[in-house]
Parts: sequence; C-alpha cells; structure tokens
Amino acid sequence: MRPPAPDRRRGEGSASLFSPPSSQPLTPQRALDGSPIYTVSELTRQVRDVLERYLGLVWVTGEISNLRVPASGHCYFTLKDNLAQISVVMWRTIAALLKFQLKDGLSVIVQGELTVYEPRGQYQIVARRAEPLGVGELQLAFLELKERLAREGLFDQERKRPLPFLPRRIAIVTSPTGAAIRDMLNVIHRRLPWAQVVVCPTRVQGEGAGEEIAQMIRLAGGLPGVDVIIAGRGGGSLEDLWPFNEEAVARAIAASGVPVISAVGHETDFTMADFAADVRALTPTDAGNKVVPDARELAARVSTLAGRLGQSLLGRTKAANERLVGIAQQYVMRRPLERIRAREQRLDDLCQQLFRDMSHILSLQRQRFESAAGRLESLSPASVLGRGYSITFKDPEGAVLRDAADVKPGDLVRTRLAKGEFRARTVEVEPAPAKPPARPTRPTRARKTARLTVKRKRRSRHGKEG
Repeated sequence: MRPPAPDRRRGEGSASLFSPPSSQPLTPQRALDGSPIYTVSELTRQVRDVLERYLGLVWVTGEISNLRVPASGHCYFTLKDNLAQISVVMWRTIAALLKFQLKDGLSVIVQGELTVYEPRGQYQIVARRAEPLGVGELQLAFLELKERLAREGLFDQERKRPLPFLPRRIAIVTSPTGAAIRDMLNVIHRRLPWAQVVVCPTRVQGEGAGEEIAQMIRLAGGLPGVDVIIAGRGGGSLEDLWPFNEEAVARAIAASGVPVISAVGHETDFTMADFAADVRALTPTDAGNKVVPDARELAARVSTLAGRLGQSLLGRTKAANERLVGIAQQYVMRRPLERIRAREQRLDDLCQQLFRDMSHILSLQRQRFESAAGRLESLSPASVLGRGYSITFKDPEGAVLRDAADVKPGDLVRTRLAKGEFRARTVEVEPAPAKPPARPTRPTRARKTARLTVKRKRRSRHGKEG
C-alpha cells in the first residue's frame, strides 16, 4: 500500500518539507532577506530525505528502456511513458530472484523506494520487485524459457523416441505420498501385472524441487533394466507445477538415455517437461495407460491371431495336398522310367545322326584335299621335268639360267633332268633374237560399241542444231 500523501498546502506545512531532520541539524548561511543558503550537496540531501520520508515505497508502471547490466550484475534501466521517465536501479540479489528476463520494450510494474542519487542529483527508484504488465511473472518466464529451448532444438519432433511395446522395468519419478503414484501403480498393475515398477521419490513442489526432479530423472535413466521413465505429479496451480517448468528438468529429460513420459497435472496443463518428453500424457492415469498395453487385450488379440493362423495353415495344407494329388496323377509320376527311356532313345538317334553328318563332312573334305593335291602335283617342277623339260644351273654359283646371254663359251653348267643331272662346258652361245615391234591392239567389241554410241550422239546433236 502507498503511504498517505503529505499535506502540500502553503504555509508552515510546506516549509517543513525542507526543514533538516533533527538528527542532522544544519546551520546554513543566510541571505540578505534572511533566507537560508544551501550548498548543492545540502540541498540534494534535503530533497532525498523529503522523498524517502514522505513517499517512501512506491509502485510505478512503465516501459523499460536503456537497460544496462554491467559485470557487477546490477540492473540499470529507465521506466518511461508518453510524458516522462524515471531511472531505476535493481541490485543483483533482487534481479537473481526474478522468474523472467528484463529487456527493452517490456512493460512492467516495479515496486521500490524513491530516493535521490546524490552524485548526479538524480531521483530514482531502488527496485525491490518487478512483474510483467498484463502477463504474470511465471507465465512470462515460461514463455521465454520455452522459446529459448525451442531454438536449441530440445523440442524437435525428430528427436522423439517411440515407447517400448512391452517394458520390463518402469521408473516413476514423483512424490511417493501423492495420489498420482497410486493412480499410476493401480493402472500399470491392472493392465500388465508382471511389469516391474521402480519408484524414484522426489519433491514435486516448492523451492529446489526442480533440481531434485532433474537429479532423479538422471538417476532413473542409469538404473539397470529400466526401459521407460514416467515423470509427473497431480494437478495444481501454476506455482505448484512450476518445478516441471524449470530448465534443469527439461534438459534432464532431453538428455535421458531411455524414453520419458511426462504426466504433469491435468489435460489443460502444459509444462516444459511436456515439450521435452518423448510422449506427453494428459494425466498420470493416462501415463499408466500409455506405458504398458492391456494384458487382457493382448490375450484376446493373440487368441484371434492364433485362430487366423490355424485357419491359414489348414487352407495351405489343403491346397498343398490337392496339388500333390494332381502331381501324383500325372503320367511322368506314374511311369517315371518311360521319360528317361524316351530321352535315351532320342540321345541314340542324335548320336547316329552326328556320326553320319561327320562321315559326310570328312568325305567331302577328303575329296577337296585330293583334288588340290592333284593340281599342286601337276604344277610341281618334278612333273614338268617328267614331260621332257630340264633345268640348267650356272656352275658353281648354282643360279638358274633363263637367258643365254648370262653364260660365255667355256663356262661350266649343270643340267637337271627328270632322272639325274649332268655337267657340261659351254662351247658356243647363241643369244635370243630381238623381239619384233608390238602391233597396235585391235579394239575390242565393247570399245567399238562405245565409239559408235558417241558418234550417234554427236550426229543427233548436230541434227537438232541444223
């Protein structure tokens, strides 16, 4: 509540606003008209004392601008509206307790003490608390954290993992005394009686509960044989559910080595754990339904599938039996050796045909060979010599003589006959007579025909020109 406003009527009441406090009496100098003369520091101190004494703790709303956070951690900013502005300082111990982040352009309500910063003679507010205007502090903190973690990819659908179909061991991170744990245990044991449940007790409400929940999630993920984790609690206000909105819980869920089901509050409640978890359950009871299948439904489904499998096997067996009977009635199955014997007979026929074809081919090739050998024999030099011809060589060079001019009288020559050879000495050489000049060749019939054709064309051309 604001303190009552001081009486601002003229007169002694007004003058008392600037009277020095009794604890620090001042003796200012006097002007010629008797008015006191103050130094700057004295006047500033007087203004500070008046503001702190008569206004004190105030609530101010405005828009943040010129926000500065130096290394000291203190926050300095300006609150402004359309007509004026005022400086605000928030010490780091107060800023650390805020659930949201101060930033330029944010409209807030600030509670603090109105005072004067004497070195600059500037009045300012020393803030004790701050709340976002129009949005609750926790809601704004929720939206800011959600936006930041979403940019990091903690809520991406690609990283969501499917739940195991038949988990053998389930870890539940919740309060051991709340109604949520009883609901989840009842549902799990009713649906799948042989499933093991490990309760990881933790506080789910109050200061420091978020860090305990994150630690228990990490512990549950490291337990041997744990296939899935449920983290949650029953319904409550936003403040009650806030531990599941803390950054440490969201990061622990995202870093878990096993799938995590978030079961916080009611259907309309959304927490940071819901966005980071692999599966969101509407309520703790819904988490029990999601984490394990119903054993009775499984048994009914197995029975149905077993019936369908039996019918399918009977149908396949019947079809195979009919096919086997049909195959057994075929001729090849009744007299299997007949097919083999027919193939053997066909093989014999093919062998005989091959033998006949090869004999015929060899006979033709033999005839061709003998004919070629006969022609080659008739053209051989030995055959020519047998008809009375001879070959004369110049001795001792052994060159064949083709022209009488190649020897001179007295040269030795060797003559080979069809039977044997003899040597002789040349007595006289008679060269071959000179060849008569070649007679002009007579035109062939084709050339004559071509000449006659050319002459006829010339005559017809001259006739047309005439």
